[in-house]
Amino acid sequence: MCAARQTRETRRDMGHIRRAVFPAAGWGTRFLPATKAQPKEMLPLVDKPIIQYAVEEAVDSGIENLVIVTGRGKSSIEDHFDIAFELEAALEARGKPHLRDLVRSVAEAASISYVRQKEALGLGHAVLTARGPVGNEPFAVLLSDDVLVARPPCIRQMMDIFDAYQSSVVAIMEVPMRETDRYGIIRGTPLPGSDRLYEVRGMVEKPAAGDAPSNLAIIGRYILTPSIFEALEATGEGSGGEIQLTDALRRLTATERVLAYKFDGRRYDAGEKLGFLKATVEFALRDQELGPAFRSYLKSLDIDGC
Repeated sequence: MCAARQTRETRRDMGHIRRAVFPAAGWGTRFLPATKAQPKEMLPLVDKPIIQYAVEEAVDSGIENLVIVTGRGKSSIEDHFDIAFELEAALEARGKPHLRDLVRSVAEAASISYVRQKEALGLGHAVLTARGPVGNEPFAVLLSDDVLVARPPCIRQMMDIFDAYQSSVVAIMEVPMRETDRYGIIRGTPLPGSDRLYEVRGMVEKPAAGDAPSNLAIIGRYILTPSIFEALEATGEGSGGEIQLTDALRRLTATERVLAYKFDGRRYDAGEKLGFLKATVEFALRDQELGPAFRSYLKSLDIDGC
């Protein structure tokens, strides 16, 4: 390991994670035409937009300040997390205080600020856009496309890793080798005494199965040190003319430790249609109010005849 690299013995204590960034400026082309006039982050998963699940994960993990990176046509995200006085008054007047309280709880969940990504130049560029409000602190990044079910929440699990090692952490999961071309794949060394934690030695963006260094895929949860901003600036544009976060993380491994954590939980890829449908069905089945009736309905279907 190079002398400049952080080790657990020589690491600098950077404190706890207090901020989370939510990139939400993409076009959502996989869901067109539904996303022509509606952000993909606002597509409902049962009764909540998918971005709210990520926001709740951060809040439930104890993160105090949230930064949402938006772009053109994303104002409904800001409206969703704002106070809606007229709606609350109408619900109160109609004798539905439980719904009023539900609407208000969304607005009061956390302190949320917004920054604008004027051009959709990739995930790395979205993270770089949040540099101002993040400052010189470690922070979390949550991609709302990845809806995760875990207890404790995935980002809380990763925060505990960060507290112990004071190093950047990426969430990973095992995928079939035939699917490695859909993900960033790590090359890593298991840390002694853990079957979930790896030191990252390299990363490859969407490699073919024959070129993949492993089947450990990066998913949409990150804990990053502020050094990532310099790495992003030095990385520049990659494939598709975009600034890739994976490229910057690979650069970061040359100067400090980056860990990969195989999180304990279930992931739904709500950024593509089949994954979104699977999540909708399974979340509906787990819903206390809808679950029993929905389960009966599914059992009544003639699947082969549909």
